Amino acid sequence: MNPMRRTIDILVAAVVLGLLAPLMVLVALAVVLDSRGNPFYLAERCGLQSRRFRMWKFRTMAANAGSAGSAITGNRDPRITRLGRILRVSKIDELPQFVNVLLGDMTLVGPRPEAPSIVALYSPEQRRVLEVKPGITGRVQLSAEESEMIPAGAEPEEYYVTHLMPNKLRSDLEYLATRSPWSDVRIVFDTLGFVFRALVHR
Repeated sequence: MNPMRRTIDILVAAVVLGLLAPLMVLVALAVVLDSRGNPFYLAERCGLQSRRFRMWKFRTMAANAGSAGSAITGNRDPRITRLGRILRVSKIDELPQFVNVLLGDMTLVGPRPEAPSIVALYSPEQRRVLEVKPGITGRVQLSAEESEMIPAGAEPEEYYVTHLMPNKLRSDLEYLATRSPWSDVRIVFDTLGFVFRALVHR
């Protein structure tokens, strides 16, 4: 990995975690009050060269929901809590991933990380997204909330793999082909605008 990119990752992640620590404590408490249980969810994901890691997120589903249904959440999935829907739409549930950036599992801007069961379905061409670290944000992460794109009544994982995954991977590969420091800066600013609009429109 580019040493400069890694240095920027560490500095930004440390500053963000320091500045937003009070907010993250409040969100964690709100998650616990909304639905009893661990406020964090550690999702298994594939990173650089398919290396598996635990991605930190604020929990947006009922406790132990991961063992009760598909790994992909569909539209109006009953496992998603009331607060969880707000955290997902605003992307606030992703804030703990700055810990993953400090640990070196992720970078600030990059392809969307996926679960091992989904990565196993990638074609050789699609697996090129695994040549770099996944990012907290990116073109794909700024698309509409995934669960809202899956029609009610559809089998979530099947619909995701057939209809959503190919387009998302195509977008990530296009990003990698034109990746530059300036494109990453633009995505960061687009992310800030996305979060602001999501919070204002709630």
